[in-house]
Amino acid sequence: MSLETFLRSLHVDANESRPQDWEVDWDDAPLPYKLYRRLPVFPLSLEIPLSLYRNRSPANPDLTTIGHFLWHVYGLTRLSQYPAAHSMNQKLGPLQMYRRFVPSGGGLYPNELYVYLKTADSPLGVYHYDAAHHRLVLLREGNFDAYLNQALGSRCEISGCFAAVLVSVMFWKNFYKYNNFAYRLQGLDTGVMIAQLLEVTRQYGYESRVYFQFLDRAVNHLLGISDRDESVYAVIPLSTKPMTSWLHNGIDVVGENSAVQLCRELPELRHESFERSLKVKAYPMLTQMNEASMLDSIGSFRHVGETKHVESRLQSVYMPHVKRLSYDLTSICQNRYSPESDFVLSKVTHSEVAALLQQAMASLSYYNDLNAPNENHAARISLYCCLYNVEGIPDGAYRYDSTAHLLCRVRPGDHRLRLQLGMSMNNVNLFQVPICLHVVSAQDYNKSVLGYRGYRIQQMEAGILVQNLLLAASTVDMGGRPLLGFNTAICDELYKLAEHGKTSLIQIPIGPHRQRPRLEGGLHS
Repeated sequence: MSLETFLRSLHVDANESRPQDWEVDWDDAPLPYKLYRRLPVFPLSLEIPLSLYRNRSPANPDLTTIGHFLWHVYGLTRLSQYPAAHSMNQKLGPLQMYRRFVPSGGGLYPNELYVYLKTADSPLGVYHYDAAHHRLVLLREGNFDAYLNQALGSRCEISGCFAAVLVSVMFWKNFYKYNNFAYRLQGLDTGVMIAQLLEVTRQYGYESRVYFQFLDRAVNHLLGISDRDESVYAVIPLSTKPMTSWLHNGIDVVGENSAVQLCRELPELRHESFERSLKVKAYPMLTQMNEASMLDSIGSFRHVGETKHVESRLQSVYMPHVKRLSYDLTSICQNRYSPESDFVLSKVTHSEVAALLQQAMASLSYYNDLNAPNENHAARISLYCCLYNVEGIPDGAYRYDSTAHLLCRVRPGDHRLRLQLGMSMNNVNLFQVPICLHVVSAQDYNKSVLGYRGYRIQQMEAGILVQNLLLAASTVDMGGRPLLGFNTAICDELYKLAEHGKTSLIQIPIGPHRQRPRLEGGLHS
């Protein structure tokens, strides 16, 4: 299968990218977290604050605060127990899962967090965040400012940062269940986690920037991970200082430094880790996609230009200006809920929709290495929606113009039946949903500029928007359910996306709901 065919299959049908004879070995499932053995460990404080409002000034980045920070981003927050799904082995009994503040496809959490940490109360070096034990594991001790700076193409003053978070994907952690479809989920899950990290960063008063482009093999070499099993998808430096003093926006690198040259500066690491699975199957398409997406020289780094969407505004609904939602982040993360058959149709107001859309799209104005100076941050991802029974807004299909803060009507009417017929599973009753959102982006995922790396970046940016939609929904006491099991052709035709070279990436029904019976407990002191 060619890489192009492979990527197309991920969007046509989730089952098309999976062999017909694929069987999930639930008994040999990997752990949802990585465990290192026989390495120095640094326990983190268990006295975690369960209220998190934005700091007026940056929090002191000592080891205690770093522990709180990492827990809010990707720590194990609660234990849930509920009946096993019909697709699983019923002999296993009730399904027990460790949950985090971020959602993940199938609750499998394919990501891992690594931190290059420079605090006074811990050795300078590179660590793995052991979520299972809430501790840091020291992988490589030393000062790697120059090394990481070169790996990022000399576009960031790492010396001015107190930390850099490296977000990786472990391919087997969700491939064992989803087969090749795991590749799409891995990008989305990474974006969701990045969104949570950026929001927690904002609450702690730190400055950050997301680097999607770096010398992959050099960064993986720094961590001591194998490209065939795991690979870093994003590098996010953190600082207590104003961003302009330590970040370079332009790609003004000199020379052709390569990953191979950089890897020679550090000895190879061979650490032992545990994943529980005894039989790890091959995933050749994921390996090929990862290989094709890698950047081996800093001369390959690119900016992505803006995309314009010109459309008549004669049938537009102007949204009321609302203040940015104020909330306790920990509380809304604890209350976040993904309904299935639990949606309950009730009236939603014009202002609630305005707040939801405005809050979510504002999240795309984050600093990253894809935007040139003075470029529209939100140009690559857009939001479309089908609204029903929303007070003050006629039923219909709309595109949200975040710049003008208005809804441009594409088609009038109630489209719930069409959307319901497009569902591959009947786990959500869309007739009970007032807001059905669709994250939309370019069909070609900026391949002409970013190559195959553009696909995983597109999925990550979609994930960033998804997480912020879910957080915003929780803030206004609604639930959201991210769905990939829908017919993209139906949605693309509904919104007339083909004429703009765009496609629907993910569907998110949002609305009031009732709680599903389940046994759940918090994992914190």
